[in-house]
Amino acid sequence: MQQESHAIIIGGSLAGLLASRVLAKHFDRVSIVERDFFPEKPTPRPGIPQSRHLHILLNRGRIILEEFFPGLENELVAAGAPSLDPRSIGWFSPAGWAPHFSPDLNDLILFSRDLLDWQIRRRLAENTKVHFLEGGTVTGLLANTSRAGIAGVSVRFRDRHNPGNIHAENLYADLVVDAGGKVSKTPQWLKSLGYEPPQETVINAFVGYASRIYKCSGKLSETAPVFVSLAPPVRTRGGAIFPIEGNRWLVTLDGGDRDYPPPDEAGFVKFARSLPTPTIYDAIKDAEAITPIYSYRGTENRWRHYERLRRSPENLIIIGHAVCAFNPIYGHGMTVAALDAQMLDECLQKQRERYPEGDLTGFAREFQQKLAKLHTLPWMFAISQDSRYPGSTGAKLNLATRLTIDYMDLVLKVLVGDAKVCQAFVEVVHMIESPAVLFSPSIALKAIGQLVTVRQNAELRSRVYTESG
Repeated sequence: MQQESHAIIIGGSLAGLLASRVLAKHFDRVSIVERDFFPEKPTPRPGIPQSRHLHILLNRGRIILEEFFPGLENELVAAGAPSLDPRSIGWFSPAGWAPHFSPDLNDLILFSRDLLDWQIRRRLAENTKVHFLEGGTVTGLLANTSRAGIAGVSVRFRDRHNPGNIHAENLYADLVVDAGGKVSKTPQWLKSLGYEPPQETVINAFVGYASRIYKCSGKLSETAPVFVSLAPPVRTRGGAIFPIEGNRWLVTLDGGDRDYPPPDEAGFVKFARSLPTPTIYDAIKDAEAITPIYSYRGTENRWRHYERLRRSPENLIIIGHAVCAFNPIYGHGMTVAALDAQMLDECLQKQRERYPEGDLTGFAREFQQKLAKLHTLPWMFAISQDSRYPGSTGAKLNLATRLTIDYMDLVLKVLVGDAKVCQAFVEVVHMIESPAVLFSPSIALKAIGQLVTVRQNAELRSRVYTESG
């Protein structure tokens, strides 16, 4: 009798949950080892400290999640998640208010991170192949007899009802997936097994944000959703106000270059008042808050370059923030987690075509290299913005990247007066279109024209100043 195939996922983050959906197509059993005990309703848990803040699921991510879990969108709406026409959202871009347009995007569904994770866990619980091993802290990787591959993980389990009751266990699997987030211990575990840990690239703009939930009443009931972009190095403050399930409004204020929004009520409201538009301040100054103010500052971009390792073990892959974490202020995290899972599915299908008997030789290395290519665009977007803060650390941008940043500044200036350019930019941000569309002749000519206008205005101001002198 053929032995049951088994995959283990370290971490029940969104990346881990989506990976389990994919792995259940390719393995007989999938075990999610999570150190937390999952809540029985949509509430925060310690393992996701950023869950109390604003989360946006980009259109590309929404499409993938609906493919993985048909009907998920309707379930979110049924649970109270508002569905909004994108045209109803005001965007104060780095160059000013963006125009309203009719994008080729579906309505946005807005929700708390807790609701999304809870709905996905409910759907996964219906799959008999997926098993949640809660209260389990992975303490190391287990090498196979040849030490050329990973055979499983060692876990320390706590009892939900008696936390002092702890027991250790070794779990064995054909494939181990690290979805443990930025606190992943895989680099240390590899070193303990005689492998070189991956090189890391860390770029930190010292962005922090603070969030609070308000009851929808009074002025808030008349407020339209608004997103105020950061605009480094000139403008280090931004924020957003969006409705979520439960007839509530979530407000997130953010600041870069250590210009953090204060966690006290007076400072929080004062920070909102300092934004370039009074929309958020006017909405919350007399609103009823129903949660404390929660701060989060772990926003550095961190890429662990597993794709560069000259020697790495078989049967171990790393996904999500465990391999590449972006500054969450740009809203890519959940969509990239969905893209990671989609890539995992595609690579496993090709591996099965190559080795129908289930051999995973070479799979891990090939997957990490393809995943690195997938992460390149969102990584470049994040660091191109974060590198612009004067206090940013770790960024080493080549000439091509710097020219691209300067070009995108011109595009942002054009879009405030051109609905078609704005539409193209938003569709690129939502990962529906390739960034190449922003370099098309029709947009490039307008961007270059903007540069000419800026230079002409500068020359005019200089001439006026000289003549008046």
